[in-house]
Amino acid sequence: MQSGYIVYVDESGDHSLTSINPQYPMFVLAFCIFPVDLYIDRIVPLIQRLKFDFFNHDMVVLHEREMRQSAPPFDILLNPTTRASFMQRIDAIFDERFSVVASAIRKHEFLRRVGRDTSPYHVALEFGLERVFLQLQNRGAARSETVVVFESRGRTEDRELEEEFNRILSTTRMRGMAETFRFAIASKQTNSAGLQIADLVARPIGTHLLRPEQTNRAWDRILERMPKSPNGSERGWGLKVYP
Repeated sequence: MQSGYIVYVDESGDHSLTSINPQYPMFVLAFCIFPVDLYIDRIVPLIQRLKFDFFNHDMVVLHEREMRQSAPPFDILLNPTTRASFMQRIDAIFDERFSVVASAIRKHEFLRRVGRDTSPYHVALEFGLERVFLQLQNRGAARSETVVVFESRGRTEDRELEEEFNRILSTTRMRGMAETFRFAIASKQTNSAGLQIADLVARPIGTHLLRPEQTNRAWDRILERMPKSPNGSERGWGLKVYP
């Protein structure tokens, strides 16, 4: 039986502990949870219309880094008026009722606590899947199939990811989680709307955690989509930070 939900996942930062970027010592895994009907009827058309309105075709892949840097084909965003209009349209996508769950690893602290033998990606994946499952459980969708779509990173990496995904499901103590999730992977060239939204989400979360005092408009919109605890905090619910 299908759950009526689909999850798209993307990352920010690399998960290497050998060479840690001093400017961005984070690894973030972002999970976007969409009701399937909302995704088909609202999300995909909004993104397609955005692309045709600004680029006159839909082959453009929305990518946070290129948009932030106004790199081609997003050099149109060098024009302040165009950028304001474009970002307003991105904001409209985040007005839709999907959810964002994320797990973030502070790599220096992680290395000191657990050493090099444990992968930040694997830890972030387990934290994220658990929180996504709790959201689906709250919506009565546990034990119904939900596909979790990851972006391809290469044949070896994809195989290792699937093995870790299956290991988590086979060892979890959360009842029903193993029966709920199914693994899928897709390349960026598939031009998936869901993967592109997950890409837009991941880095602003890491940037907020590194520099919480800095104005971060993207984080403010993402926060609106995160599940909250009864006291209104996203920490531990929509956002898991480790350590």
